[in-house]
Amino acid sequence: MDYFRALIVDDEQEFLETLVNRLGKRSIDTTGVRSGEEAIEVMKKKLFDVVILDIKMPGGMDGIEALREIKKIQPLAEVILLTGHASVETSIEGMKLGAFDYLIKPIRLEELLNKMAAAFEKKNAHDQKIRAARIRELVRYPGRVLEQEKEEEKR
Repeated sequence: MDYFRALIVDDEQEFLETLVNRLGKRSIDTTGVRSGEEAIEVMKKKLFDVVILDIKMPGGMDGIEALREIKKIQPLAEVILLTGHASVETSIEGMKLGAFDYLIKPIRLEELLNKMAAAFEKKNAHDQKIRAARIRELVRYPGRVLEQEKEEEKR
């Protein structure tokens, strides 16, 4: 698996710490937070390739609300939802909102790693298509691309 950045969002402290440590031992740059609100704040400052997001979290923002915000901030980040048996329907709703996939707790680490690798590959392929399109546009219309970049810098 190539190097990538992962964000783990789960309110269960012990589960969160264990997962962050186990992924870190596999050379995955992993950040852990305990709420959807924290996830949003972190994602405004740092780019992530894959987000592991618990659906059921106490507080003001559940996983589905967090997913909506995550996709606004970093639309290319791939999100894997974590759910209990009772909320599989909610997971399907999350996939309609752009989640990559979901896993039912308790999860097996190997299964999670496989899903994360597939999510990263999807994101990476999408990134490459965007870069190729930008290069084609630059070659065809260099002035327009430079003007667009200046406009983006102003924002």
